[in-house]
This record gives sequence, C-alpha cells and structure tokens, in this order.
Amino acid sequence: MSRLIPHPGLSVLLVIVWMALAGEASFGALFLGLLAGLVVPLFTAPWWPGRPRLRFLPGLSYALLVIGDIIIANFEVAAIILFKPARELKPAWLTIPLDLASPEAITVFAGTISLTPGTVSADISACGKYLLVHALHAPDPAAEVAKVKARYEARLGRIFL
Repeated sequence: MSRLIPHPGLSVLLVIVWMALAGEASFGALFLGLLAGLVVPLFTAPWWPGRPRLRFLPGLSYALLVIGDIIIANFEVAAIILFKPARELKPAWLTIPLDLASPEAITVFAGTISLTPGTVSADISACGKYLLVHALHAPDPAAEVAKVKARYEARLGRIFL
C-alpha cells in the first residue's frame, strides 16, 4: 500500500485543496482531486527518501495544545502591550538547544514558536543544534527555554518517529 500511496498525508491534503479550489462538490471535481492526490505523491516520492513517520493521536493532541496556546498568548500579549509600561518589558534572545534531529520536526518546532504571539524563531545555528528565538517579555530566559522545550519539543519528539 505504501508504494501506491507513498505519502498519505500529502494525498489527503491535495484532495482537500483541490476541492476547495474547485469551489464545487461534484463527482468530476472529486475525481480530479483524487487523481492529483494519487499521482503527485507518486512522482515526488523519490525526493522524500527519509521522510519521518508520524504518530496521529499525539499529533492531534499537539495541534489542539498549540491552538489553545495561541489563543491564550494573544490575550497575554494584548495585556502586555496595553497595561505594561515599556520600561518594564524584558525582551530577550533565547538560545534553545535542540534535542530534535529530524528537519521536519525542527521546522514544526520553529513554526510553533513563531505562531505563538510574543515569540518569533529567528535563526537556526549552522550546526543545527540551536534555535535562536526572540521573546517580547522573558524576565527569566532560562525558565522560558525550559518551558518551551518541555511544552513543545518533548511532545514533537513523541510525534516524529
């Protein structure tokens, strides 16, 4: 089955995007979406030799956690901007040592940090072992690094096998 559908996630995503772009729920649109969802991954599979395996339920749990964190962080950043005097802000550059090895996992980790208001992933070290992150307000940078590693990186390690 993996030879026929080498990348099932990509296949499903292509069908969904095709249906959204078609703007109609017809048999023809679904057929072309399924065709694209089967053909594109077959032709691109040679360029994805070491793709990681993913665990679905931890991935779903992670997505829900990130969505909740984004909502909460929006309110926290709004409160900082509206009520905290600028002189009391403690912006910081955080250097996060990476335990993740997969480029895909590191990309999701950096993206998660950038999606959460108040932080942005700025760079990855040349050796690939550290992520540079800017935080809007981090009175204790070491605690922020530990929090991010425990909350996001550890979970991603269980998702990307």
